[in-house]
Amino acid sequence: MTHYFIAAFVCGSLITANAQINTPAPSPSATISQGVGLAKVTIEYSRPALKGRKVLGTPLAPFGKVWRTGANKVPNLILSQDMTVEGQKVAAGTYGIFTIPTENEWTIILSKNPNQWGAYEYKESEDLLRFKVKAEKLAKPEEYFTIDITDFTPTSAKIAIRWENLQAKFSVSQDPDAQIMAEIQQKTAAPDVKPDTYFAAADYYYQNNRDLNKAYEWANKVVEKEQEYWTYYLRGKIAAKIGKCDVAIADATKGLELAKKANDGAYILNHTNVLKACGK
Repeated sequence: MTHYFIAAFVCGSLITANAQINTPAPSPSATISQGVGLAKVTIEYSRPALKGRKVLGTPLAPFGKVWRTGANKVPNLILSQDMTVEGQKVAAGTYGIFTIPTENEWTIILSKNPNQWGAYEYKESEDLLRFKVKAEKLAKPEEYFTIDITDFTPTSAKIAIRWENLQAKFSVSQDPDAQIMAEIQQKTAAPDVKPDTYFAAADYYYQNNRDLNKAYEWANKVVEKEQEYWTYYLRGKIAAKIGKCDVAIADATKGLELAKKANDGAYILNHTNVLKACGK
């Protein structure tokens, strides 16, 4: 009898294990990330499909009520550093995204509790912030619920939430200038500064129209150590901008010759533009 029971138990376990069939999730998970400034924005969410249904404005996603914004666990917005979200400062961390959709306007809610499945236990007291954004009509229906990162610049982006025939966007940004300037000050003051550090500092000052005489000083230190067509271009473009065309023309002439030998079309054009800036 004992042997029969054991055999029956093993057989039953095998049947149960074999009965589990792996199929695609009806609302598969997705993750998107984007560097913004010196920070990283990540969104984790699930992607339900319309499957012939009308969703927005129905009990599945009712207008005027807090919605989980998708399916399963609420979307998580993960900020690697302090950022600005729709004009408001938000500390680094992980936040749940809830929304209150309507046909013309959506309320976006960032919750301090990101570990929620659905909006069943949503508490307004856990809101970090909420704001309203315009709802936009889509040119064609979006079958799968989508959160995307759009309108990208090096320091800003929009988070777009799309489904069915509507889209809502909100902005995220991070201005890295204060961090970069502090790092430049610290690293250029070190006793063992490398040419790469001076190069990056000089180029940042040039690109952002900061103290160009200081940038020129750093570029001089770079060229003293390394005579390459890219180092000549660094000093040459700064020299041209501050009216030192004798230096700019000399650097561009040397750099152009080296760039032609290397067959580097981009730097051939760069040095040609420096010469043009100084009337050559």
